[in-house]
Amino acid sequence: MNVTIKAVAKAAGVSVGTVSHVLNHPDRVARDKRLRVERAVKELGYIPSEAGQRLRKGSSQFVGVLVLDIANPFFAQASESIEEALAERGYYPMILSYRGDAERELAIMRMLASQQVHGLIVTPSDYTVENLEKLAVFKGKVVFMDSPPVEEAVPTVSSDDVSGARKAIAYLNRMGHQNLGFINGPNHIRQARDRREGVRQELRGGNISVTEVNARTFGVKSGHEALKDLLKKNPNISAVFCASDQLSIGAIRAMRELGRKVPEDISIVGYDDIDIATDLTPALSTIRQPMEQIGRTSVDLLFEDDEQARHVVYSPTLIERDSVRRISV
Repeated sequence: MNVTIKAVAKAAGVSVGTVSHVLNHPDRVARDKRLRVERAVKELGYIPSEAGQRLRKGSSQFVGVLVLDIANPFFAQASESIEEALAERGYYPMILSYRGDAERELAIMRMLASQQVHGLIVTPSDYTVENLEKLAVFKGKVVFMDSPPVEEAVPTVSSDDVSGARKAIAYLNRMGHQNLGFINGPNHIRQARDRREGVRQELRGGNISVTEVNARTFGVKSGHEALKDLLKKNPNISAVFCASDQLSIGAIRAMRELGRKVPEDISIVGYDDIDIATDLTPALSTIRQPMEQIGRTSVDLLFEDDEQARHVVYSPTLIERDSVRRISV
């Protein structure tokens, strides 16, 4: 049976706090109390936890994981793989989200720095990318997840959003769709800008037209609102590319309310391939991001000792299911 710090305190006739001080800051404890605690530790065979030992060395078994929005299934699934990869190394995640608030993002990083976490995995906002000196508040290693390279010294792992969007538009074009809708995320988010760039590149020299609307968020409710706005702007679209699967779910719900069927009336392609995508009716065609690999690679990069930071970029893949139909041109 493991000996607890409470048992040591009882044997020495002192408080748990005094035992902790003896173990961590013996110079702050009176000699007689210190000797009693040291004797009890020896007699009981008490072994301080590894976490406590790490804290005394200036770090802990915890890794800070700061994401844009933990309610987003993409970040939830990536965070789950981070947790599994950290557990294999004997570490634990402290997962927090800043919900697009740059001030909150910086405040959380300061808090994590004060907790002496071993390292930090963060999906950075534009503010953080443009103000990398702010990371000076954190003295440990930082990895940017779901971020393209921003500085040679900061390791990054991401999925190629430009390529993913191009694959979605090319697929719809191959299926005969030329009058498309595009429900994108908010302009201030880098992923939305990159996916728009992918759409723009795929349109070059082609015979496709795209009507775009920007949703307030990447969430379901925003997709519901955006689909209705899109049909007001262009009621004749035959297919819609949504910049997230959650936007797709909201769009499908809106179409049902309007008496439209998927894919008979309008085809839908999503982005991410979250777990629920296969359970939708119809099953959602989408662009798969390798969320598990992104999460695990973030942990690998955090523990690498290489002086030169690595930058890993995964290629998203098209997943064809039942939400897109072929039409004749």
